Amino acid sequence: MRDVKSGCTRVLVCAGTCCVSGKAFVIIENFEKELAAAGILDIKVVKTGCFGLCSEGPIVLTQPDDYFYAKVSPQDVKEIVEEHFMQGRPVQRLLYKDASNGEALSLLEADFYKKQHKVALARCGVIDPEKIDDFIEQDGFKALEKALLTMTPGQVVEEIKNSGLRGRGGAGFPSGKKWEFTKNAAGEKKYVVCNGDEGDPGAFMDESILEGDPLSVVEAMAIAGYAIGANEGYIYVRAEYPLAIHRLKIALAQAKERGFLGKNILNSGFDFELSIRYGAGAFVCGEETALISSIEGRKGTPQLRPPYPAVKGLFGCPTLINNVETYANIGKIIMMGAEWFKAMGTAGSPGTKVFALAGNVKNIGLVEVPMGITLREIVYDIGQGIPDGRSFKAAQTGGPSGGCIPIEYIDTPIDYESLGEIGSMMGSGGLIVMDDSKCMVGIAKFFMQFMVEESCGKCAPCRLGLVRIYEALARITDGNGTMEDLQELEELAEMVSSLSFCALGQSAPNPLKTTLRYFKDEYLAHINEKRCPAGECEKLLNYEITSLCIGCRKCLKACPAAAIIGKVKEQHVIDKTKCIKCGACIESCAVKAIIRA
Repeated sequence: MRDVKSGCTRVLVCAGTCCVSGKAFVIIENFEKELAAAGILDIKVVKTGCFGLCSEGPIVLTQPDDYFYAKVSPQDVKEIVEEHFMQGRPVQRLLYKDASNGEALSLLEADFYKKQHKVALARCGVIDPEKIDDFIEQDGFKALEKALLTMTPGQVVEEIKNSGLRGRGGAGFPSGKKWEFTKNAAGEKKYVVCNGDEGDPGAFMDESILEGDPLSVVEAMAIAGYAIGANEGYIYVRAEYPLAIHRLKIALAQAKERGFLGKNILNSGFDFELSIRYGAGAFVCGEETALISSIEGRKGTPQLRPPYPAVKGLFGCPTLINNVETYANIGKIIMMGAEWFKAMGTAGSPGTKVFALAGNVKNIGLVEVPMGITLREIVYDIGQGIPDGRSFKAAQTGGPSGGCIPIEYIDTPIDYESLGEIGSMMGSGGLIVMDDSKCMVGIAKFFMQFMVEESCGKCAPCRLGLVRIYEALARITDGNGTMEDLQELEELAEMVSSLSFCALGQSAPNPLKTTLRYFKDEYLAHINEKRCPAGECEKLLNYEITSLCIGCRKCLKACPAAAIIGKVKEQHVIDKTKCIKCGACIESCAVKAIIRA
């Protein structure tokens, strides 16, 4: 064995979907090859789930010497092995550095992690999700053992009730009450279901948990089965999550092989089986009654409630449904106790929440923070602010059914009640940051188009009302809007919210409502002035050549519509009757003399 001068015994390589797209599997393979070639046999290469800081991936972490390598490529591996492991000299150019002073930081020293508190994500980025021994070494299945061998089903339910845990998939219904309703429902056969149908644009919270710590969900569902009297469960996962599905299959097989699923678990007399079912990409299947229909092999459309699934759900039997993140909290609550969980967050919203932080923010990734943290702290402390010198304009929480929060509410605490008061919602945890270049009318139109496409069409308010809303928004962004359109939008938003059959339709107008409430001046500018203040709506743009023009004729040659006129070394002009607003002139201008007005 060659002399190893670093203090590293483990190399953790992020192998979540984001980093896999950056060739994480090749990086892992190269580390194994280079270490073997160097005769270094005592350093273990570990394939982990998501570290969270996706904008810096692929990420490599060495332990216990704690060096944090960012944006690693397969070609960098040989240098890391030769320099870091053999010479004791970390590769400086690859180390994650403080943006303000260029100082290399360890993982936990990075601003992105300082205000985070990991509960649901505690093992993500720490263990190999495909090795059950790694999970067990990190206290895996201890909660199941405690529940089965030292607690009655009623005591388990009371612990979840006392914790104040609220469902992390949308409306925030108290999880313990849902468990209690299902436990007390009449019926010999009951089911436990995991809702992994994460359909929000930009959301990847549940996906990352299933990729990085699938056994936490398996353990929690077994605990839930014991608590409510169910011996069978289903994990419903989007078919678009192949890596999560792959690791779930491995997790189920290993859990069954080790006796944590199947007959007489831990010699307790309790039997529990789990199966996977795939979603086909329908956003509406995130609604629990539509999800049940899909598992049963029927079209995924919402069903009338009551009765609720806790009373009559899957195959007509009482059914407990929680989402992935909710289950990921269960093991810790059983092990640490309800009071431990309630010490985090707020009185009405205890614990932590996982967010997929995306959009116009420097640090994009997966974050887990205590409830009650402010939007400002997430955007500026964890996310490190808005890139390219631009300013914050709005943030949308709760996915396409959530509201757009303006800068005047940036200090709003992130909890269920506070978000509801300003017209937004927690949802499953999507958080999209928008800078001042974004047109809020266009944002409303984007989400409305998504909802039109995803509506199941079962009820007229959603099926027809959303289309009418989208058409009015399209007229406004095309420069053909009227004040009558604005009035119609306000009326339609209320009608769809109050009359739609399910939560999808009822919440679908939220982006429209909040943009009308907080950004009405932009609607008026589009309608009355035929102008998009943000300069995003293509049909409302006007291109102008300013006095900075040097008459180089590059824009004239680039224009496909022959709309630019001018002589050499003289300021050119644009013939507005010919301009097709393609932007070719701006891209070709070396002196930035052309602007969108």
